[in-house]
Amino acid sequence: MISRRDFLQVSMAASALYGASGFGNWGRLAAQQRLTQDELLQFDAFGNVTLIHVTDIHAQLKPIYFREPEINIGVGDAFGNVPHITGADFRKLYGIADGSPSHYALTYNDFTSMAQTYGRVGGLDRVATVINSIRAERPDALLLDGGDTWHGSYTCYHTQGQDMVNVMNALKPDAMTFHWEFTLGSERVQEIVENLPFAALGQNIFDAEWDEPTELFPPYKMFERNGTKIAVIGQAFPYMPIANPRWMFPEYSFGIRDENMQAMVDEVRGMGAEVVVVLSHNGFDVDKKMAGRVQGIDVILSGHTHDALPEPVLVGETIIVASGSNGKFVSRVDLDVRDGRMMGFKHKLIPIFSDVITPDADVAALIDEQRAPFADKLTEVIGNTDSLLYRRGNFNGTWDDLICDALIAERDADISMSPGVRWGPSILPGQDITREDIWNVTSMTYGEAYRTEMTGEFIHVILEDVADNLFNTDPYYQQGGDMVRIGGMGYRIDVSKPQGSRISEMTLLKTGEMIDPAKTYVVAGWASVNEGTEGPQIWDVVEDYIRKQGTVSVKPNNSVTVVGA
Repeated sequence: MISRRDFLQVSMAASALYGASGFGNWGRLAAQQRLTQDELLQFDAFGNVTLIHVTDIHAQLKPIYFREPEINIGVGDAFGNVPHITGADFRKLYGIADGSPSHYALTYNDFTSMAQTYGRVGGLDRVATVINSIRAERPDALLLDGGDTWHGSYTCYHTQGQDMVNVMNALKPDAMTFHWEFTLGSERVQEIVENLPFAALGQNIFDAEWDEPTELFPPYKMFERNGTKIAVIGQAFPYMPIANPRWMFPEYSFGIRDENMQAMVDEVRGMGAEVVVVLSHNGFDVDKKMAGRVQGIDVILSGHTHDALPEPVLVGETIIVASGSNGKFVSRVDLDVRDGRMMGFKHKLIPIFSDVITPDADVAALIDEQRAPFADKLTEVIGNTDSLLYRRGNFNGTWDDLICDALIAERDADISMSPGVRWGPSILPGQDITREDIWNVTSMTYGEAYRTEMTGEFIHVILEDVADNLFNTDPYYQQGGDMVRIGGMGYRIDVSKPQGSRISEMTLLKTGEMIDPAKTYVVAGWASVNEGTEGPQIWDVVEDYIRKQGTVSVKPNNSVTVVGA
């Protein structure tokens, strides 16, 4: 007798045959061949349930450039498996032609020249067009937002997230979950959530004092669409009090909470759910482990680690969908639900090519309305760049190299540190750098640029701690993000070693001397999770530095030697 897993494997094969694993014909177009909106949106409807997934938008209302990572190392069971495959290897795995639109959308190679060919990506007015097109065909489709939505831009900071709330409300999601939203502070989050016209979900958001679920964030919501009962369970970022300032949301505790997730799955199945969807902000590798531990989940819509995959990953009888970040993609998943079970699926990762997709007029006007009070500030030119400025990558990106240079120069430091966050658009060589561009890579509610003294030993402890977050072989000890960026210092890292043994050969670049564990160094950084951190805001530090430079040129960074990968 054929099993449900057999049906799902057939769906995986069909997805791959569909064309560049669900892209459709656009994935194999030759370089510079003209795309059309119809090609991007083409989809042969399947089954009786449709899910639409967006995640990790990071307050990017307008079209941007966004370079995918060059280095994304997997360890343990993740070694050599998606999403830890990049560049030409990624294209080979998915049958993506060199120079094609999907080459540009999904890999980093030749980014500058391909960006000039294919243009910007994203823009929530274009995302709205895609969502409306799917809803026109499938009016019962569920739109699910994976979080990291109310954070990451000048306007979002200055409106305390209200610009994004207003625009997302216009898109009419059915549910969302959370991460960076909590850095607005628990009082502001409560104010927004109490007025949302859709579900704010988190089975792992608990009252910190009583260690029990909160009323503000229910664990799940039941939907009935097209005669099918669907349960959507929320999974907020598990490591909030570690990765972000606990003092901003002291009322709440988080964690993965596998046992409670299993209880919620069992509960909704008992209520008649025929499909169980987890709307997750765990990160992809954590979601893979959860899928192997919790029984009865049909679909995990993955967020947090910003991975964009052209086909789902099957773990047991659970499919995991990864939809990228910054408004660059929308995922559509059609499900065949029969006899109370998901028996098959069809999936498409839809790239939001801004020059191809027509903006939705109403949402475009709403976006302009949010930005209008800040227009002069946003568009002011601070300088320009000779270099490609990008962020993504396990060890460094040129944006963070620039930020680290600014910290050393403006704060008179020996060494600088910039957090390994994955959000933030790219800027092409020759472009102006506006104030908005700077805020797009620095905006947060704890952006003070500190200046302090640290011993060489303490710097080593910091690097080892962050490295373990990234390269621990157990995904449940990984918090997502990338390695802390370092300016003024080089080091060697062996990602195969255990914690405490990965980092060596720490060198002060300005002298070429080895870092002395007992010696004290002046260190500048930003985004400290400690309450009461003092210093100028990082965006002001970077703006002052760029103004003095006029034109910035970021030299190739070869200060980190990586082995064991």
